[in-house]
Amino acid sequence: MRPALQTELLVQLAEPFTGETLFDCLPDLVFFIKNRRCEYVVVNQTLVERCGRRVKSELIGRRADELFPAPLGESYRAQDENVLRLGAAILNQLELHSYAPGGRGWCLTNKFPLRNREGEVIGLAGISRDLQTANERGGDYAAVADTVRFIRENYGEPIRVRDLATRAGLSGYQLEQRIKKLFQITAGQLIQKTRMEAAVKRLRETADPIGRVALDCGYSDQSAFTRQFRQTIGVSPSAYRAIRAD
Repeated sequence: MRPALQTELLVQLAEPFTGETLFDCLPDLVFFIKNRRCEYVVVNQTLVERCGRRVKSELIGRRADELFPAPLGESYRAQDENVLRLGAAILNQLELHSYAPGGRGWCLTNKFPLRNREGEVIGLAGISRDLQTANERGGDYAAVADTVRFIRENYGEPIRVRDLATRAGLSGYQLEQRIKKLFQITAGQLIQKTRMEAAVKRLRETADPIGRVALDCGYSDQSAFTRQFRQTIGVSPSAYRAIRAD
């Protein structure tokens, strides 16, 4: 139930408050609201630019699969449909995104279902926040530099966060806090990100069997690798390789 103070203010507004103007001020964050047909209803200017467009009207009424290249567009739409069908939020999903004109970058995505007064899901709202490159000359980075280097050099081996903390001479909590400050993600997500980057590179640049790529990138078997790859990249490893070969 909405607190009385919120109701008192919101009912006096001339038009519904969407936060669009505020989110237009954040160039490293994508914001959107979609209806039950997965069509964009509200977007911020960052999303417009990521789609290679100039004005918001070019996005309104269209779906992600109509704006983003395959396979990402289809992946985003499937994600939207799951939120709408299940009514469950997606929280801090680490994803690899493509940006116009052809660049790639990592982000954390959150999507929340929107409900009407009867409790029915009628749409969704979401944000995708870019992950910034860490300042490697900062004092906090120096404290965990060996840990980051270890992950980059040993991502193909089993890595436990508690072992990383011991190597750094920190408690698990201290390590997590410093990594979050630098990379805006957890230690586990940093390991996942490093492995996915290596896997994407291998699939793009070599003809190595997918099972071999999985093992070399730290996954116990091809099935576990495929599940994580699909969740992070949006398609299976074999589909990604086929698309990149086209």
